[in-house]
Amino acid sequence: HVYVYANTHPYVILDSFFVLCWICCPLIHSCCVRYTHIQCHLLQLEPIRKYAREISLRHHHLCEIGIKFNSRVAKAVELVLLTKKQPKANFSEIAKLTMDVKSLHETCCEGNTLECMFGRSQFMNYTCSKQAILSSKITQCCEQPAPFRGECIITSENDDEPDLSSLPLSRFTEGQFVCKQFTDKQDDFLQEFLYEYSRRHPKLAVPVILRVDAVYQNLLGKCCKLQNPLECYSHGKEIFQRVVQEGNEHVKNLCALHEKLGDGNFHNRLIVLYTKKAPQLSAEELVVFTKSMAAAASKCCPLSDEQQFACIEDSGKAKLILGALCRRHEAKPINAGVRHCCEDSYAFRKPCFDDLPADETYVSPSLSCDQVISLKEDLCKAPEEKLQTEKQKLLSNLVKQNPHAAETQFQSVITDFTRLVEMCCQAEKREMCFQRKDVKVVCQTSVAANI
Repeated sequence: HVYVYANTHPYVILDSFFVLCWICCPLIHSCCVRYTHIQCHLLQLEPIRKYAREISLRHHHLCEIGIKFNSRVAKAVELVLLTKKQPKANFSEIAKLTMDVKSLHETCCEGNTLECMFGRSQFMNYTCSKQAILSSKITQCCEQPAPFRGECIITSENDDEPDLSSLPLSRFTEGQFVCKQFTDKQDDFLQEFLYEYSRRHPKLAVPVILRVDAVYQNLLGKCCKLQNPLECYSHGKEIFQRVVQEGNEHVKNLCALHEKLGDGNFHNRLIVLYTKKAPQLSAEELVVFTKSMAAAASKCCPLSDEQQFACIEDSGKAKLILGALCRRHEAKPINAGVRHCCEDSYAFRKPCFDDLPADETYVSPSLSCDQVISLKEDLCKAPEEKLQTEKQKLLSNLVKQNPHAAETQFQSVITDFTRLVEMCCQAEKREMCFQRKDVKVVCQTSVAANI
């Protein structure tokens, strides 16, 4: 199991493997002595496999940020994460931890396994030695042995919010010397703004806080060239609120649509949208990517408005799903629009994909009936999930062939497909039924120009 996990999850840090092994070994032993050991392995180990995938994706994502974007972006992500976790810590301590974590990630992402493990152990030891000034929520973690301490601290809850009423954020939008500070030490000044904004908005997602930071940097870049810069940047607070509100409104609309359509139809809507955005992807790829997006909505949308926003934006959903899509683009380029969203700005990656229009340059190759619809006897033995996937692959292929057709027309073909599968699966000679002329008409109709 250790060998298989190491090969399939190369971005999992070594001490995380020790934790996984410690959890797995007793379960494997208990399952092996049972008669139903196969079912036992499936049931008992699946949550651990899921946990391993989540750790791997998290580490992989942080490595990609450091590789694909400049060092300021990587530092900004770490600074926000550390500040949200430890909002009572002072700026100099957070700045030091940020540099330590950034250096540690570089070591780990380069594949220096032992150096990574020792560096992480030193970092966690330091964190535990500074509990009094960092966080009151890691006491139990620091009492655990080394392999368990790190993951416990990373997944621990954020510390209680400090009272910052006597330290208003207005000094960044109303201070007389903002432009001097911005010009003299831009990186330090923006890091301090990011720190102060993050500790005042711990429930906002990391990408949202980074959008505010990017907007603030652009605002000062413009205002500090003017004769009266204060008049210009004094509107910063309203601009920050607008950035947050725009993201919030999008999530609300998304969740309203999810509630209206239900899980299945909402997934189908995403398939239509993303097939138009990235028609170069295979139908199977589009179904998989959008399935993850639909699952995120199913998990996040039942939460309160405030929790919905953070859940959709930050809790390993949007950023990891879009990260996987961008890795696919890097391996085999999709189109110019996807490239722009993946490479232009990490903070604005999600809004970019949300607003990405249909790729009008795409010309679908001519497909045969068999390439568009799978009308085979195998469908009769397929589980419901497999049958649903075939319908959704059909939907994606129909959109590629006819991107400007109404969704009702696509639905009509899928309804016919479902009816024919049911009819032929109930027939005595199934294979002959699927080859009948009237059945083939559905296939021919689906690939025609007007569906």
